[in-house]
Amino acid sequence: MTCCLNPDCQQPQNADDVEFCLSCGTKLTVLLRGRYRVMRPIGQGGFGRTYLALDDDRLKARCVIKQFSPQIQGTKSLEKAVKLFEQEAVRLYELGEHPQIPALLAYFEHDKRLYLVQQFIEGNTLLQELSQNGVFIEQRIREVLAGILPILKFVHDHQVIHRDITPSNIIRRKFDNKLVLIDFGVAKLLSVEASNQPGTKIGTEGYAPIEQLRSGKAYPASDIYSLGATCLFLMTQVKPEDLYDPLEGRWLWRERLREKGRAISEPIAQILDKMLKDLVSERYPSAAAVMKDLRTALSSPPLVASSIGGAMRSSGVANASSPSSSASRSANRSPVSQPSVGQPSVGQPNLSRPNVSQPGANQVHAAGALPSKPPVSRAPVSKAPLSRQPVSGSQQWHCLHTLTGHSRWVTAVAISADGSTIASGGLDDSIKVWDRSTGELLRTLTGHHKPINCLSISPDGQTLVSGSDDDTVRLWHLASGNLLRSLTGHTRDVSSVVISTDGQLLASGSEDRTVRLWNLATGEMLRAFSGLAGMVRSVALSPNGQFLVSGGLDNQIKLWSLKTNEPVRTLPNGHFNSVNAVVIAPDGKTLVSASKDKTIKVWDLTAGAVVRNLAGHMDSVNAIAMSGDGKFLASGSSDTTIRLWNLETGTLSGSLTEHISAVNAVALTADGKFLVSGSSDSKVKVWQLG
Repeated sequence: MTCCLNPDCQQPQNADDVEFCLSCGTKLTVLLRGRYRVMRPIGQGGFGRTYLALDDDRLKARCVIKQFSPQIQGTKSLEKAVKLFEQEAVRLYELGEHPQIPALLAYFEHDKRLYLVQQFIEGNTLLQELSQNGVFIEQRIREVLAGILPILKFVHDHQVIHRDITPSNIIRRKFDNKLVLIDFGVAKLLSVEASNQPGTKIGTEGYAPIEQLRSGKAYPASDIYSLGATCLFLMTQVKPEDLYDPLEGRWLWRERLREKGRAISEPIAQILDKMLKDLVSERYPSAAAVMKDLRTALSSPPLVASSIGGAMRSSGVANASSPSSSASRSANRSPVSQPSVGQPSVGQPNLSRPNVSQPGANQVHAAGALPSKPPVSRAPVSKAPLSRQPVSGSQQWHCLHTLTGHSRWVTAVAISADGSTIASGGLDDSIKVWDRSTGELLRTLTGHHKPINCLSISPDGQTLVSGSDDDTVRLWHLASGNLLRSLTGHTRDVSSVVISTDGQLLASGSEDRTVRLWNLATGEMLRAFSGLAGMVRSVALSPNGQFLVSGGLDNQIKLWSLKTNEPVRTLPNGHFNSVNAVVIAPDGKTLVSASKDKTIKVWDLTAGAVVRNLAGHMDSVNAIAMSGDGKFLASGSSDTTIRLWNLETGTLSGSLTEHISAVNAVALTADGKFLVSGSSDSKVKVWQLG
């Protein structure tokens, strides 16, 4: 069957041999984007339809495609709707590959509509479980809390508030019985400004707290409220708004349970009561705070209904939800004797592009504490502990310096061709310039008012180029720190900058889905390459000045001719997740790409084919750097490691393991003897070979 993509079509299913929809006459798309075979609609809302599809490039794996085609009147309303849809793509990407959050697979435009492709989660929502099996007993409520709270901690730690936690947005995944949190379409970045300023009044009635519905403000405590309301509905099968007495200002859920001859242990009841306080200040401030109390509560057994007179007794086994059928009892039986609550059992989050839209100084942690301002004086330098032995493999590297001047994640590093000077930038909105040999902080460059995403130093060591969330590219005199000029033209975050080997051209890639080419000496924009389907994550220029390469959120790598300004080809059979980094070898014949799919690919540019795959990272590969002879590669990953590769053989030469959080950026000197890395542990490390 071929599914019609017209969101207004009433009968979208068509036979495979039909060219135009038999119902509405729309021309049918057999393979969306040349790879996604749309099977059938599975949902519809104000913004368009959601479809079940098969990905032909991934062995026909099932995926979910969200189509954006809003039925909204007015320019402002439409712009807001577009922003919300794009926001879901960004949020899913930023939250990385947490095993209990659907992964973003692609985001693109087709036939004047936007599409978002994400991982398909097979299973029932908690609302479906409630409908099929009846109300949740206490044991299952404990499992919901123990399953969702670590996910919320992960989300809040990434400065995001979900804002729509309901039984419909929690799925119990079929293959492992774990709970998965879905639908980040109304998620909101957490910052001082965002949480205290009026925003969009959005959320589901009954589950959204008063501050969210009344003024659009949202906090981590807002999600905690929604989770508490979800638990009430699962226990009572009564809408949360019908469980609250506005005249007395109190919840009635305990009375409803007693009416049905059921109860809940006092420790769990007190946790739910605190989660559901009207005042934000009286609720738990963070998921971690709830988890702390939940650990204590789980040490006591849940209450279940006694078979004698409906009295309540404590039991370590949850064997009944109510005097219901055996099927209901079986469905409510816990798959484990007792849920455990702890830190999220996942690797380091993907921080290849930790996009924070507000200035770093305004960011807050989940508990609400403001990070300290970065020091502007000389930063301390610490030597790597000799006993740590962070290097494995034949290439013997050691940590020369650990530079600790940044107050937040380091997301960009660069090193001059002669290896004498290092630049670093991050979420504290600052650029720091260091002396490589001593580790001394030479100066701090300020001017960008949002996080720094990328840095590059010209071959002559004179000019430093930076790209930022503030949509600008800035050129600095490296020796003095003076701002030379600001380049404007991009309309979204600038995610990548690269300077040609002759020092004449500068290329910049942006989330506005364009790549721009500039004259480095004059700042003149020479041309813009547009028409890209996804946000650009990385750009590279061939040493011979013939090609420009881009990789991005659409999982694709594109080659452009600098002579004709036309696209040359899109590399086939590539990555199945976002392309985070691309680099071209000095001979101009080899391309290396790194992806969120945890792999590195080596390409023959002439043939447009993969020569070899470099596998070994356990999480997103965020950055790569190549030596001047094209024989050596360093890669940084969200798995906290740096891996060192022999490109001639494709073998792993060694691993550096001193960072304690995601490695977001790496840079190499031309001779391959010095390596610089930047991490979400807020540190810059300088490594030396030998």
